[in-house]
Amino acid sequence: MAGKRSGALSKRSQRIDASLQPVQEPRSEPPLSLERIVATAVELLDADGIDGLKMRRLADRLGAGAMSLYWHVANKEEVFDLALNAVLEYRGFVQTAETHDWRGEAVHMLEDWRANMLRHPWSASLLPRRALGPNILSRLELLSKTLSRAGVADADLNVAIWSLWNYVIGATITWASFDLTEEDRAAGQERLARLSEHYPTIERSRLLLDNDWDGVFRKGLDFLLDGLVPT
Repeated sequence: MAGKRSGALSKRSQRIDASLQPVQEPRSEPPLSLERIVATAVELLDADGIDGLKMRRLADRLGAGAMSLYWHVANKEEVFDLALNAVLEYRGFVQTAETHDWRGEAVHMLEDWRANMLRHPWSASLLPRRALGPNILSRLELLSKTLSRAGVADADLNVAIWSLWNYVIGATITWASFDLTEEDRAAGQERLARLSEHYPTIERSRLLLDNDWDGVFRKGLDFLLDGLVPT
């Protein structure tokens, strides 16, 4: 079974790279194309999440017959792959000085990755179980080069990459799924105050009232980079 899954993922990955020509449809809507299919799939996923993407709904949104979609994509799994690849495009870091700023590059890349996934919350939960498209592979390649240039040894490079991967995805999923209101936070902190003899440290730090998600992410990222890269 592992061989079959590996082969299927490989074929899907190859199809993500393929450039398909639009096929004319005998109707008044714009021609059906891979680009339109992917863009519309992203819209559906943003609106309704992973469970909301059905091939029939996608076809209806495109004004096409369901069977017409299969001229461009093999199945819904490939649509997921293509949509995920589309939202993880990285436009790069603009150097502001002649000297290369490896840390600025790494932070920009990882903050951009997190921001993209927060704009498309379904992507963080989908990413670990999809075929990796060229956009995420390009990010990982660029991040690896950046850390290598900063002095991370080849023997430690995989550990560094996976540590940052886990941090970015974990931070994104936590924020995207955290649905406590300000009133909920305040009530929780009051409860901690009443139970402070059991939870003195998190009560003192006012953990439940801290909603500086961006600041926490950046400071945690600094901690990680400080530990991963030799000084």
